[in-house]
Amino acid sequence: MLQESSTSITHGVHAGGSSCATRTPASGSAFCFSFARSRRIQDTTKRGPRINRQIRISPLRVIGADGAQLGVLEVDVALNMAAEAGLDLVEVAPMARPPVVRIMDYGKYKFEQAKQARQAKKKQHVIQLKEVKYRPGIEKHDFDTKTNHARSFIGDGNKVKVTLMYRGRQIAHPEIGMAVVERVAQALADVAKIETPARLEGKALTMILTPK
Repeated sequence: MLQESSTSITHGVHAGGSSCATRTPASGSAFCFSFARSRRIQDTTKRGPRINRQIRISPLRVIGADGAQLGVLEVDVALNMAAEAGLDLVEVAPMARPPVVRIMDYGKYKFEQAKQARQAKKKQHVIQLKEVKYRPGIEKHDFDTKTNHARSFIGDGNKVKVTLMYRGRQIAHPEIGMAVVERVAQALADVAKIETPARLEGKALTMILTPK
């Protein structure tokens, strides 16, 4: 004859957010199964400063709109001062004790910050090495066109690699190609200087110019 066994399950929550289910058979033995609860970690690094009613800590060290030190004040007093001036109360140093806030036009402040960031980005320039190719028997029109391209690259703050390729028996007269490369250096002498002098690598004569 089969005997029925009874089992009771008791749920509990431990410190740290984990839950435990305790199974107690009729025999009296208890088994605890833990289930960890996942926590969502919020990224606050991209959050802007607290402003106006978002600021709850009190007291605060307050800086006026003109940069004057207004002393340590209660948050409600600082908020009223900002409101009376038609401005915002912005937390500028939350880790200070007491935290530091400033009365300012926050919308205008954000606009100026974005403008400065755009200007700084424009000033950043990655120097590139641009290549302009010539040939020993190049005609004046082609020479001027290619040299103007090189001048444009230099004007943009880039370096220029002048490459002259010899073909067939042209390598027997390297001085012809050298004369072309020297013409390039002279034509750009007002905006560029020689970083790497002309040198022959196989059938290619190369020289690198950099902005002055």
